[in-house]
Amino acid sequence: MPRPTPHHAHSQSRSRSRSRSRSRRIATTAATTLALLAPLVTAGPAAAAPGTPTAAACRDVPWMDRTRSPEQRAAALLAVSSQHQKYRWLVEQPANSPQQTDFQGVRYPAQLPCTPTVVYTDGPEGVRNVTGVTAFPAAIASAATWDERLVYDKHVAQADEAFGKGRNVILAPGLSGGRTPLAGRTPEYLGEDPVLSGVLGAAGVRGIEAEGRVLADLKHYVANEQELDREESSSNVDERTLRQIYDLPFEIAVRRGDPESVMCSFNQVNGVHACEDERLTTVLKDEFGMRGYVMSDFGSVHSTAASLMNGLDQELNRPVWFTPYLLDEALTRGQITQARVDEAATRVVTAYIRGGLFDNPLPARPRADVSPRAHTDIARRTAEQGSVLLANDGILPLRPERGQRIAVIGATASARDTGGLSAADACGMPLPARFGGNSTMACENLVAADTALRDRARRAGASVTFTDGSDTAEAAAAAAAADVTVVFGYQRAGEFADVPDLRLDADGDALVEAVARANPNTVVVLQTGTAVEMPWLPDVRAVLETWYAGEQQGPAIASLLFGDANPSGKLPMTFPKSLADTPTNTPEQYPGVFADGSTERREGSTEIRQVDYSEGLQVGHRWYEAQGIEPLFPFGHGLSYTSFEYGDLEVVPAAGGARDGMTLRFALRNTGEVDGTEVAQAYLSLPDAAGEPFRRLVGWQRVGLDAGEERTVEIQLSAADVADLHLLEHFDVRTGTWVTTPGTHRLDVGGSLRTSTSAEFELR
Repeated sequence: MPRPTPHHAHSQSRSRSRSRSRSRRIATTAATTLALLAPLVTAGPAAAAPGTPTAAACRDVPWMDRTRSPEQRAAALLAVSSQHQKYRWLVEQPANSPQQTDFQGVRYPAQLPCTPTVVYTDGPEGVRNVTGVTAFPAAIASAATWDERLVYDKHVAQADEAFGKGRNVILAPGLSGGRTPLAGRTPEYLGEDPVLSGVLGAAGVRGIEAEGRVLADLKHYVANEQELDREESSSNVDERTLRQIYDLPFEIAVRRGDPESVMCSFNQVNGVHACEDERLTTVLKDEFGMRGYVMSDFGSVHSTAASLMNGLDQELNRPVWFTPYLLDEALTRGQITQARVDEAATRVVTAYIRGGLFDNPLPARPRADVSPRAHTDIARRTAEQGSVLLANDGILPLRPERGQRIAVIGATASARDTGGLSAADACGMPLPARFGGNSTMACENLVAADTALRDRARRAGASVTFTDGSDTAEAAAAAAAADVTVVFGYQRAGEFADVPDLRLDADGDALVEAVARANPNTVVVLQTGTAVEMPWLPDVRAVLETWYAGEQQGPAIASLLFGDANPSGKLPMTFPKSLADTPTNTPEQYPGVFADGSTERREGSTEIRQVDYSEGLQVGHRWYEAQGIEPLFPFGHGLSYTSFEYGDLEVVPAAGGARDGMTLRFALRNTGEVDGTEVAQAYLSLPDAAGEPFRRLVGWQRVGLDAGEERTVEIQLSAADVADLHLLEHFDVRTGTWVTTPGTHRLDVGGSLRTSTSAEFELR
């Protein structure tokens, strides 16, 4: 650094003077604060439990002063914290258990008084691993509702239950690019489209944090697209694809949801561990504007200095890389800075204060049952609206009459355990046997389909028989003796492993085929977490995808099959005809390869699997459209018991042009004989020069119409929508910015990607 000139020296002198003045103010504040704290930890009844003073005593502590901003309160706390008390905030367990001092041999001083106990819980679909809570449907079912308000309401309810159970940070919602339907965690994400998942993810964040006492944790950032070798693989992806497919849902959810925390993922991104990637700072925090803190996944930290200096603020679970010893050593060696330690601690404390954790302590005793009727109703509505009627030749809705015989076949249709399988396995995301098996949710209030169908049929004088399907011949005989057969097919998909193929489990395809041969009036109910192939599709009369539908799966399925509720769910992911049709169809793309070109990991090897995202932007529905591949069912598909007709699309740009927003106005008519709800979807084609030979989802609206009703519908795309969702833009890697391509843009509107009406507009 050059010597300062006299002018610079004078400026430096003034700076040092201001710095000394500020230091004196901090020292004075610290002394005052310590004087206030002394009685809290040395005398009186509160002294019996240091750090847990009475609420009245805490009112005089600066960081509990609600007249101050969260930033001011956090600064007041950290100003009087020792270095190792600051370190506590950088690891989950020490941060969240303020008076515990030993964490598996790693010691800290007790935290200052009047800091909260914080408990994290996993739970995309509900509060996991406890009883007395609502088992909501899986996140993929929420996505299939395309209902922002319902997703919000579900997360408000989930946060209420978490708090009642003594938990105040929920590790959810989860976002993904939907790169392959084989990905094990597909059920806990919100589908393959970045705009849909980002908007719904933001609604989930707002719902969790709505009451100001529970924090959301958006996960897993970023390009975390497979469970196979998730800790020992590198997602190798070009910058434009990274921005438009994998970053975009996080960008939308951060801008529109303002989550207090984001979780970085296990995988590497282009050879750098996600939790030590500078994009945590340069993109997530600086560009997207994430105000909260970045936490790791459990075990996804691989360094001290690189992780901390590139933006990781908190290590999940116990201290491993962010121990006091390692942090002190890194400071001494100049590998990390005090400023970065302070920033990380400040982000965590500020988020805890801003999110209400300091001001709303967890209940002294968790409540036994936190699942009221209102939450059960949300679970049922989500199961109904999220179920997708994929095919129907008119057999549905069922119209039971006296004497009619309905055969229900399949182990997951019943709450009875048959050979280790029951409806509980289709309640929430399944866990591997080593983690207890069955569902991630307790599902103790589960109402199975056979019970609900039997009750509903009985009211009409019809009868229902149940066969578990373990014996194909027995199942075929039961089907042959019935007037109508409803056969259930399931597939397990969950954390820790990808699914091996897109077939039904337990030889379910053979079961469906046998039942369909025995009875031409066969309806298939699918309980899966991802897309499945359907070799039997031509032989059955209807298919209803219900995903993992939670504790109210039975009533929801019964109401849909009997027409008490009209199906309105739409696919948030493409269903391919076969695995060979998917975008990741080479070993280099999936599962990824090792240096010798093999796909199998050698025993004891820790080599990083290289996964090449060479399909680029062409994932999900973009792939099928760009490649001209006809899927089994397209993105956005979903039938109803009525029909809808679209017409007369008009695009009305805002006064300043389409970049400032636009209104999509079109006619929508219910042409059937029953009331129904349609999810009208809008897709945009960019000019050829943008290099995107496919359409992108830009908006949608759920519209309820009475039988025969016609209405003019408007999808409003505001200036904020256009900007936040990058609706008209693509990422230019040369300039590192989002740009708009001039020329003719086409908008298509319809009930799925197979749209019905279109219009064009020009951008200059």
